Amino acid sequence: MSERDEDAVRPPQAECPTGAVQEADEEVSREELEELMRKVDRESNARKLFGIPRWIVYWIAVAFSCFQIYTAAFGLLPAQLQRSVHLSFTFALVYLLFPARLSRTSDQPAWHNYLLTGFAVAVGLYITINYTRLMESGGDYQRIDFIVSWFAILLTLEAARRVVGLPIVIIASTFLVYAYFGAYFPGFLNHRGYSLERIASHMYLTTEGIMGIPLGVSATFIFLFILFGSFMEKSGLGQLFVDVSNAVAGWASGGPAKVAVVCSALEGMVSGSSVANTVESGSLTIPMMKRLGYRPEFAAAVEASASTGGQIMPPVMGAAAFIMAEFLSIPYLEIAKAAAIPACLYFAGVFIEVHFEAKRCKLRGMSRDELPRFSSVMAERGHLFMPLVAIIGFLVVGYTPLYAALMGLGMCILASFLRKSTRMSLREIVDSLETGARNAIGVATACATAGIIIGVVTLTGLGLKMANGLIELAGGYLLPTLFFTMIASLILGMGAPTTANYIITSTIAAPSLIMLNVPPLAAHMFVFYFGIVADITPPVALAAYAGAGIARSDPMKTGFTATKLAIGAFLVPYIFVYNPAMLLIGTTPMGLVQNLVTASLGMFGAGVSMIGFCLAPMTWYERAWFFAGGLLMIDPGTLTDLVGLGILAAGVFIQWRKKKSLSSEADLSPNA
Repeated sequence: MSERDEDAVRPPQAECPTGAVQEADEEVSREELEELMRKVDRESNARKLFGIPRWIVYWIAVAFSCFQIYTAAFGLLPAQLQRSVHLSFTFALVYLLFPARLSRTSDQPAWHNYLLTGFAVAVGLYITINYTRLMESGGDYQRIDFIVSWFAILLTLEAARRVVGLPIVIIASTFLVYAYFGAYFPGFLNHRGYSLERIASHMYLTTEGIMGIPLGVSATFIFLFILFGSFMEKSGLGQLFVDVSNAVAGWASGGPAKVAVVCSALEGMVSGSSVANTVESGSLTIPMMKRLGYRPEFAAAVEASASTGGQIMPPVMGAAAFIMAEFLSIPYLEIAKAAAIPACLYFAGVFIEVHFEAKRCKLRGMSRDELPRFSSVMAERGHLFMPLVAIIGFLVVGYTPLYAALMGLGMCILASFLRKSTRMSLREIVDSLETGARNAIGVATACATAGIIIGVVTLTGLGLKMANGLIELAGGYLLPTLFFTMIASLILGMGAPTTANYIITSTIAAPSLIMLNVPPLAAHMFVFYFGIVADITPPVALAAYAGAGIARSDPMKTGFTATKLAIGAFLVPYIFVYNPAMLLIGTTPMGLVQNLVTASLGMFGAGVSMIGFCLAPMTWYERAWFFAGGLLMIDPGTLTDLVGLGILAAGVFIQWRKKKSLSSEADLSPNA
């Protein structure tokens, strides 16, 4: 198209600012990034220790990682012993690293912090020390057992307040109150109530509460995969992701934004933190997008939505995926396989919207001279992908996730030795052990706290009651039940991390979907998805707020823009509930190919409708037309595919005619 043609369809300059207005002083410093992380991510509010306290924490974290590796390699301890030691290490790191108040005068722990830490570790190890007696008691516990159990509950809640935030503490505390005062609750919530002793012992001395499945998964699979991520980062894989993304997409229209999408998809394979991914990769990509000409809120939203999608990207996904495998008693590989198509659609939707925003605003990519060559990058550091390939291979041939992660750790160290430039020193290996343990604190604390909620549900039968109540509220219809479940997941996501959000909603809301004949995997994936997108859904959109801090944009506008970019995450779950073929449930190879092709075209329709541009600017009814066609194409089914394809074809034809008309008007203009 000629320059005059481009000018004819160029939207108003106010909507598409040029990169020239972005000044160098808008770059975000490392100190500002750290301050931003402390504001939006409680896990980043750890003390900056030095001297002897620093080394105490360092070696506790290293010992934590060594314990996890040893038990993974030579055999896990009995469930309660494994979880008890895991919780003790977590308590030690939480109470030494995280202050009681956000505002503090000193980063060094005071003397009473060491006393509290010692007490917390003793409480955590109580089951380990008294394991034989507790197992032989048959539930006939001593008074000291009940007292220690209540201290364990209080210490878990306080650890969650320091690391995760107050909302999940309020939720867990409300459930404990419900367990005690159940006789005073009305309607279907009523139950006989339980004594303080029964509640305490159920929450701590059994595998139904704090020591339940969530902490068990944290003490095995999750920790090893988090540790694997820290080793991969130390080996230089993060920079490799950036370089590969630049080589693949940096030259295209709106290159830096596409780099952000590709890089976040790759990072999502080994990291499950939306906020951390947003800050780490966003510190590079967001300034690049702004310089190119993207609006600040759009640049921040691209990074936030892409980073959030990392939690649904196989093979590793977010921590909640491992808990899902345990809840459903199916191999983790089945979870990863089922998530593959929805994850691809999610990133395809974000990529499509980024592309057409670039076309709408006439944003070019970076010069190829500025970008690394793909062949050179792979020749120099491509061997760093070997551990990731190894993990996928071990999972495919049938090994457990624990074994796959353990082999991945070994492969990571071995792969780094293939070239001198990537070789990990002994100090870097030990540092990775420490970093992995610190990164696991938040998940372990969230899992232990969520265990309290599950403990109340199993003690009182609340799960079945809530499921029946939700179905009754929805009139027995599936669509309203799905809608109410979505709202509950988004609300919980305002205060609970993804892992805890999934545990709560899968315990309370997913059973209602299963009772309406939704396949269990589809029901759990539904709540999993909406627990994740809570990170970019206003009013509390932590990943979007982190991106807004880097872009210096309005947080609320950034959140709404990120929600628009993540439209696939709001559409796809409804589709796979009504037609589980998208999760590879009951589908054929030909059906799989059809689903992939048509759903990708559907994401094209939905994406251009969100941006309002395909070949030319769209009116509101054209956007609705494309959205309807896209929705029909995403829905697996021959009839809906044919109708949707016809609608999209007609829409593209109308856009082509409009583009020609605008070009002709430009040719006839006196100023042409």
